[in-house]
Amino acid sequence: MEDGNNMFRIKGVITAILLFIVPLSTGAQEIKKGELLNLGRCMEIALKRQPNIIAAQNTVKASQSKVGQASANYYPQVDLTSGYSRENPVSRTDHNSVNDYSGSVTLKQNIYDFGKTSTQVDIQKLNVDSSKADMDNVTAQIILNVKQAYYGLLQAKRTRDVADETVKQFQSHLEQAKGFYEAGTKPKIDVTKAEVDLSNAKLNLIRAGNALRVTKVILDNAMGVPDAPEYMVEDNLSFQKYNVEIKDAVEKAYQNRPDFKSILAKKNAAESSLELAKKGYYPTLSGNASYNRSGEKFPLGEGWEAGVTLSFPIFSGFLTKYQVEESEANLNVFKANEQLLRQNIFLEVQQAYLNLKEAEERVPAAELVVKQAQENLDLANGRYAAGIGSPIEVTDAQVGLTNAKASYIQALYDHKIALSNLEKAMGVR
Repeated sequence: MEDGNNMFRIKGVITAILLFIVPLSTGAQEIKKGELLNLGRCMEIALKRQPNIIAAQNTVKASQSKVGQASANYYPQVDLTSGYSRENPVSRTDHNSVNDYSGSVTLKQNIYDFGKTSTQVDIQKLNVDSSKADMDNVTAQIILNVKQAYYGLLQAKRTRDVADETVKQFQSHLEQAKGFYEAGTKPKIDVTKAEVDLSNAKLNLIRAGNALRVTKVILDNAMGVPDAPEYMVEDNLSFQKYNVEIKDAVEKAYQNRPDFKSILAKKNAAESSLELAKKGYYPTLSGNASYNRSGEKFPLGEGWEAGVTLSFPIFSGFLTKYQVEESEANLNVFKANEQLLRQNIFLEVQQAYLNLKEAEERVPAAELVVKQAQENLDLANGRYAAGIGSPIEVTDAQVGLTNAKASYIQALYDHKIALSNLEKAMGVR
């Protein structure tokens, strides 16, 4: 028997381990090794795998169950009871113990409670609406996190490519300086300067490579697949203006923001809770019926009863009064929170809109700087090749081009993030 219990325990442990491992392996299979992911695919994975969205979904299910709980008072309540006791009452002269058997079936039905049950159901339905809006808000935050991580990876990848290109440029300059030195047209210091520049460029490339790996880990975490295999991402770090007026953006935010919908639903639920508290002053009418059997031995005697009960609250220690006051205070809290959120939404949309406009202006300006820096480098290289330029001039031009490209990539990234923040502020996916 002990061996059987041990085997049962072992099977239970194995089952628990399998239940734990299967979801993790399934998550790893969400992404195939070497797969090319676009932004939409990354968001799709995140909305399946992120624990926050799973928690929000189950919160909605719990709220929906509370609607059923509140509706239970519409239906009859049936109880079945049975009992047995053995006693030796003091009043008996023979001092013999007796058996007492009993059993009953009781039926209770709420007939009329002045809308208390219906109000409770309405409150729970509003809570469902609020939890659904909260889930949409979680979804919006997950989408924003994925966008930030995705564009961050693209920025790091382009920055790494620029660093790699800079290394190649300095390598070419070093070979050129060595050629001039061997030909006797340039001093040794030109070669040394080129070697130092190349070493610094290689250090920057190492840092850029590590930054790329870190941003990949951040994107994995944002998608909810920290064990994801190696994959590629589609580069859509392109620039395109987003046409929207600030007034329209604010109106869309008030219409679409899930957190605003949630606070409105909670305020409506608070209003219904106030109505429910006031109904504590009203009576309730209920019906009841029961069938009973009892006795000292079988067959048991039987009986039944049926009737209606009108319960009118006369005095409950001012309980209802304080419940009404509490509900009024809670309602005022939600009204104040609604106004606060409305103001915060207005501020958030304005900030996101202004940041987007600033980013839109910076992108073409940064692009022009890249062209100018490239022309400057070409001139510096030409002057050095002709023997009239200096290595410092070439180095400064190359560093200027690298910085210009980095600023351009940063501007593209800032524009994408600003657009993502504005879309979230407006409640637009």
